[in-house]
Amino acid sequence: MLRQIVSNRGTGVLAVAALMISCATTQTQGGPDSVEAVLVAPQNQVRAAVVQVLTEAGYEVGGEDLPDPVLSTGYRQEIDGPWNWLLVSRFGVSRSRVHTTIIPENETATRLIIQVTYESKGSLFGFWRPYETPLQQSAANQLRLVRNTLGLL
Repeated sequence: MLRQIVSNRGTGVLAVAALMISCATTQTQGGPDSVEAVLVAPQNQVRAAVVQVLTEAGYEVGGEDLPDPVLSTGYRQEIDGPWNWLLVSRFGVSRSRVHTTIIPENETATRLIIQVTYESKGSLFGFWRPYETPLQQSAANQLRLVRNTLGLL
């Protein structure tokens, strides 16, 4: 009889633990965050503004000197110093990167497409998964900062 009570209690504890673990996730998964706009500025000014905004936000912009219409960044730098790679590869819980496409519409207008990919994980040893982008790193916020840099309101 004592074995049966201990067995039932153990099963109950396991069921409660499983329920708590399955309900621990609160964020919703999402895909890349993107925004598209036509800015009243020449392509070279828009490109310079995009590079400035992304660099100030902690992204390392690749190909900024090339005529290619696509600019891509590495993962956002979370801390200064040699240990940043640990945060974006293994020990951090969030990371993001940006891809932009800058297409001239005419001499005075440029189409800008910004795509932000944000990944997160639920624990230190979890797997990276796409999540909804936080507001401060969102594509709409990056576009707002580019417009401010260009002086467009």
